[in-house]
Amino acid sequence: MRLRLIMLSIMVILLGGSFAPAQLRAASSPQYEPVSKSDSSEKEQLTLGQLRQKYADTFKTNGPSTKQVALTFDDVPDPRFTPQVLDILKKYKVRATFFIVGNRAEKHPDLVKRMVKEGHIVGNHSYNHPVFSKLSMNAFRKQILHTGDIIRDLAGYTPKMIRPPYGDINEQQLQWSAKQRYSIVNWNVDSLDWKGLTKDKVKENILSAVKPGSIVLQHAGGGVGSNLNGTIEALPEVIEELRNRGYELVTLDEMLGLPKGK
Repeated sequence: MRLRLIMLSIMVILLGGSFAPAQLRAASSPQYEPVSKSDSSEKEQLTLGQLRQKYADTFKTNGPSTKQVALTFDDVPDPRFTPQVLDILKKYKVRATFFIVGNRAEKHPDLVKRMVKEGHIVGNHSYNHPVFSKLSMNAFRKQILHTGDIIRDLAGYTPKMIRPPYGDINEQQLQWSAKQRYSIVNWNVDSLDWKGLTKDKVKENILSAVKPGSIVLQHAGGGVGSNLNGTIEALPEVIEELRNRGYELVTLDEMLGLPKGK
């Protein structure tokens, strides 16, 4: 009798796992969340290079391969630097393109009016220089529309050209810009003057990279502690050398065949 009980106990132990309750088996198994349709079909974010190719009619970084160069200046107006740049451009009879930050234009409206009076073109560089791709669509639209209104009151037109701060923009923002008949204009020659570089280094960065149809990025405004003396000192020599090479210095609307306003 004792032997039979021992053998029966062994059989229960060996077979017990096969008859464990369903709830217990489920609890001991790994759980996998099903991949939703929206997750699996979510589009990857396109790079700026891919966006330029996809939206070539709206997103520009250079002009045609003609013997022209466009000098552009960001983060204006700034009373520390903008007047000096304007003085040099006036002396050399060069017309350039300035990308305006809205809250700076509110503080220094006379500098914006001077740009326009002296024949320069102005574009939209946001209201307070945020990273566009980190903004909601509503916040992005407000940056563009509010700044456009400020510039219109000072320049007499709402700029067609937008330059995103840091050159950064996403696809949804590009789509909206295209529908609203804006053009996004970045650059293909970067002076890197915002780093506080010397005159010689700024000059080298520009002249070593320039080619027909180049759009040159410089700054005539900056943040607290910015030092743009290098770009101001280099500008006369850059202008002279570009002319010696046979380049015509033009505004972006001339280079790209765009109206300056919407």
